[in-house]
Amino acid sequence: MHRFEDSHALAARYGPDWWLPIYRRAFPTLMSAVAIEQDGWAQRAGIDRLLTLACGRTFTVDEKIRTEDWPDVLLERWSDERRRLPGWVQKPLACDFIAYAHAPAATCVLLPVPALQRAWRQHGRQWIGLYGQRRAQNRGYTSVSVPVPRGVLMQAIVEAMFVT
Repeated sequence: MHRFEDSHALAARYGPDWWLPIYRRAFPTLMSAVAIEQDGWAQRAGIDRLLTLACGRTFTVDEKIRTEDWPDVLLERWSDERRRLPGWVQKPLACDFIAYAHAPAATCVLLPVPALQRAWRQHGRQWIGLYGQRRAQNRGYTSVSVPVPRGVLMQAIVEAMFVT
């Protein structure tokens, strides 16, 4: 049974001290990384952090943490299966990247949202057949995700960037 309160506490445990070194490696000219903590349109549209680079360019990031080093990325298909509410891999998001981290290894994959979602549209049904689905029981609803191996997902994202 997953509980929102537990997920929120986990996110708080992996705060700026944990994320900043990752963002500094990914974006060498990073000037600031502001957490978006208040519930509102930004949080609901997948924005956990606003990154600003020295040139003034900004990126928005949705942060996902896994507490074990799995060899896959768990793509959330349904946030609420019964009500058919789309998960983050298929719903409209305002963020530029999903920062998908494996905490024990302190590794992170930055997934560009438009290419990720296009890859899902192109391969999602196939991935469900190949890799199955994982259901997470929450209080009052069930979320459904698909565990796609990292290499498979990254190749599909690269291919999704080519438009013919």
